Amino acid sequence: MDRREQLLGHNMPLFYRNPVQIVRGEGVWLYDEKGNALLDMYNNVPCAGHCHPHVVKAIQKQVAILNVHSRYLHEGILNYTDRLTALHAEGLSSAVFTCSGSEANEVALNMARIATEGRGIICTDAAYHGNTAEVARLTRRGGEQSREIRSIPFPQCYRPIKDNLTPSALTDLYLAELESAIEAFTKDGTALAGMLLCPILANEGLPNIPPGFMPRAAKLIREAGGLVIADEVQSGFCRTGCWWGYELMDFEPDIAVMGKPMGNGIPFAGVVAGTELVNIFRDSTKYFNTFASSPLQAAAGMAVLDVIESENIRQNVIDVGKYLANELSQLQESCPFLGEVRGRGLFIGLEWVRDRSSRTADPEGAYEIVNCMRNKGILISNAGALRNIIKIRPPLVLQKEDADLFLTAFEESMREFDGAI
Repeated sequence: MDRREQLLGHNMPLFYRNPVQIVRGEGVWLYDEKGNALLDMYNNVPCAGHCHPHVVKAIQKQVAILNVHSRYLHEGILNYTDRLTALHAEGLSSAVFTCSGSEANEVALNMARIATEGRGIICTDAAYHGNTAEVARLTRRGGEQSREIRSIPFPQCYRPIKDNLTPSALTDLYLAELESAIEAFTKDGTALAGMLLCPILANEGLPNIPPGFMPRAAKLIREAGGLVIADEVQSGFCRTGCWWGYELMDFEPDIAVMGKPMGNGIPFAGVVAGTELVNIFRDSTKYFNTFASSPLQAAAGMAVLDVIESENIRQNVIDVGKYLANELSQLQESCPFLGEVRGRGLFIGLEWVRDRSSRTADPEGAYEIVNCMRNKGILISNAGALRNIIKIRPPLVLQKEDADLFLTAFEESMREFDGAI
């Protein structure tokens, strides 16, 4: 720890009160320096599982032949783009590749602003879309506003901005907030470029979104002259049981952003959009990224798609995710601190509260559960707008027997927490 701080600087984030030193991974398992096995219920980067043999072989084979930047012709990246865009909505037919989700969201923002000639971007008040200077401006707490970026309350049913409304009335209320943000840009003389949202609001805490919000919000944005950007970095590649979060939420974006799972650990991210949008962006920026659109990225990306399709990963996500959510819902009945079980597929959020009646968020309690689970050999984390969401997001190859190990440890942790109160 001292050496890490000296070499990398202090305040570099670490999980857990007693941090883990990882030396090896396989499937859904990680191993520390003492050989202890830890069940990974958090990492979405290795969506095909840690060190999947097919992905490893593809990477080894390609790096032994060629890896070079994109200013040469190479068929690998074209074949991958063909295959990737075929999985998206019909209009998303061309791509711009990057190395990280932050870079990809930066490209998406620039693409929307260039195409619309507007500057205004709408996000939520608990958004996170990356670390670049421009994208980081969208990381909001408390609804701060500017002439170019305006945030709206993230739509949710658990702690809505007004209580005792019907679902449809709640949807209307959140859409009114979006309309107000659009009108504020108009009043400021700022043309709207678009809206950037994760379709399932992952960083906001995976809330149950009022029905119909996403497609109706997309319609409002387009009517105001903007473009709709779906940040699929967390929700994409079958995480929810659908290939993309926007499918689950019943809308089609103008631009979709992908990241972490694309290369199963190889830095690989990208943006897909209509060919005209991509051409406008390229003509205006001459965008070039040394390590993007590489033969190595293409090989890794192809191998990930191979695994998802050949091993029927999507169905596994649906089946194991449903089992896990159902079992957690049963545990909720005996735990006064578990306010809500939510999510889809193998992406589940547990709302940890001081008590169910008040719905008061308990981030400290969530952190205690996370550390208790770590001590039992299960890796999860706490997240969300109030940091009280216990976040469960394992590699997509998680099996039912792995879920049972998690459930046993979680039930023990709940009882220990209850006994300590």
